Amino acid sequence: MVVQIAGRQMYLWRAADAEGEVLDVLVQAKRDRRAAQKLMRKLLKKQGMTPEAWGTDKCPAYGAALRELKLSRADHVQRKRANNRAESSHVPVRRREAKVQGFKSPGSAQRLLSQHAATYNVFTVPRHLVSARTHRLFRAEAFATWRRAAGVAA
Repeated sequence: MVVQIAGRQMYLWRAADAEGEVLDVLVQAKRDRRAAQKLMRKLLKKQGMTPEAWGTDKCPAYGAALRELKLSRADHVQRKRANNRAESSHVPVRRREAKVQGFKSPGSAQRLLSQHAATYNVFTVPRHLVSARTHRLFRAEAFATWRRAAGVAA
């Protein structure tokens, strides 16, 4: 995803798991092999294990980064719409960006988007795994937890 930061175009690299939970976010000036490597290293360090498969779009930077990091044992699914889980999680960021007319600096974008991803994961429940009643209970519990953490009265 491309975001506007201080009038410049920056790329938002986002990693999501099979359930759509955002694992990590990275803001970079370029969409090249080095940026892909940085995201993959960050993911591997944070997760502590290599995934069974990497699902990406057709950007050649991903394949080059996987080869250079010697991560060729895991499958690399590189086809259209293979990364829809990550792309779907961009929607709330696009809304936020439209409201503030872009970000002021790459650092502020990175901080906000990292926090946004963590908060988004708390409130997002994989709908295909739960009934509507269970989903409502999860949402109520998430909001109660948020109110306690924020010190806001119900």
